[in-house]
Amino acid sequence: MTADFSEQRDKMVEGQLRTQDVTHVPLLEAMREIPREAFVPGRRKSLAYIDEDLEILPAVQGAPPRFLMEPAPFAKLVQLAGVKSSDLVLDVGCATGYSSAVLSKVASFVVALECDPQLAETASATLADLDCVNVTVVTGPLEKGYPDEAPYDLIFIGGAVDFVPDELISQLGEGGRLVAVVGHGNAARAELFVKEDGVVSSRRAFNTAVRPLPGFSREPGFVF
Repeated sequence: MTADFSEQRDKMVEGQLRTQDVTHVPLLEAMREIPREAFVPGRRKSLAYIDEDLEILPAVQGAPPRFLMEPAPFAKLVQLAGVKSSDLVLDVGCATGYSSAVLSKVASFVVALECDPQLAETASATLADLDCVNVTVVTGPLEKGYPDEAPYDLIFIGGAVDFVPDELISQLGEGGRLVAVVGHGNAARAELFVKEDGVVSSRRAFNTAVRPLPGFSREPGFVF
């Protein structure tokens, strides 16, 4: 029996997003429209709409596993960013491209940055299949960003990080915003960074726990 993914999308929007105070109508419409299952590999498609982070690439050769962020934290982060239809967005850690597809519906153009070539190839193919023509997928270290297309109106970091590198902050344009989940587990906080008059300030917004992105871990300090 084929799963009714359109019904699952409706249930995700009504049961996972609205109940978490996600109220931005264009974002809700985008997440109701984009087929999340298209960005989930093989047999795991049936799990595409569960309310937890979903593994989409297992750990291989020392590289950590990668995950599709749980719908509610993802939507709350996008809403926190105050995304506008005129925004140029850098999506850091796009994985299979779901976040970029959603952002493409509410922003002007999305640069989707991925460090894993396999994931980047998958993202490119899926986004093309869905006619997300205002997205380009690029590869490189996530923590370095993508300065070739900077400055950005919005930088979205799609996973938990120990810190936000200055190199990413420097790629924000005037009035630009950056959203990230800083910290891990119960100590993690969603943070909004804003650049005004050349100065970047930040504020903590809400508690949330999501899976980490590679490249953003602090090296452990020397311990006596």
